[in-house]
Amino acid sequence: MKKVLTIAGSDPSGGAGIQADLKTMSAYKVYGMSAITALTAQNTTGVYGIFEADANFVGLQIECVFEDIPPDAVKIGMVSNVEIIEIIAAKLKQYGAKNIVLDPVMVATSGSKLLNDDAMQAITSKLFAQADIITPNILEAEVLCDIKVKGADDMMAAAKKLSAMTHGAVMIKGGHLPDSADDLLYFRDKAIWIEGKRIDNPNTHGTGCTLSSAIACGLALGHDMQTSVRNAKEYITGALKASLNLGKGSGPLNHLY
Repeated sequence: MKKVLTIAGSDPSGGAGIQADLKTMSAYKVYGMSAITALTAQNTTGVYGIFEADANFVGLQIECVFEDIPPDAVKIGMVSNVEIIEIIAAKLKQYGAKNIVLDPVMVATSGSKLLNDDAMQAITSKLFAQADIITPNILEAEVLCDIKVKGADDMMAAAKKLSAMTHGAVMIKGGHLPDSADDLLYFRDKAIWIEGKRIDNPNTHGTGCTLSSAIACGLALGHDMQTSVRNAKEYITGALKASLNLGKGSGPLNHLY
């Protein structure tokens, strides 16, 4: 059985964070493990509190996984301060981690901010270089590139700029586009558009967590980058089409549809 580690925050309402990641891994039939970077108090209506884990304890969790059940892929989600980012980078380098998928989580679906200001620079300088793929959405790409992304040309410009910061692939998710849901995979100086139809479902809590975990699962299973991304897109489309309707706000997906 292939193994995947998620390094991310916890969501008590089960729609995002490590809960979404582990559900996705179960759907992919891989063995899921987690190192928790923060406890959050959140639900479908917003994030009401964040309690960050001690950085050294995050490192100890990662050590325990790699020393006993080395993962075939690693997904990194919510990492909210510099100390945690630095220790994650150091541990992944120490253990020669492979198939690293970085979802630069900055803002929750509800609009709540999840990243300290000084942490963004640490993510780009410490983690981007180790990632095999980064998966920002349009809002995150705008913050990272300091440009406005209104359509396909802007997505391409942002992808090229982000590609210069990392040695791996860049996937800019098009879910916030006004007229489509096409994603852009920029890989080895080649642009690959992955078409997606906009699904009439307001319940999108945890979509970014789910997609990045699905990509990590694909890579762990031995698929190439493009196949992993396309399969992940297909998986999340199905989870959205299942139209689960829970909670008072932007509800979760049906990961095991």
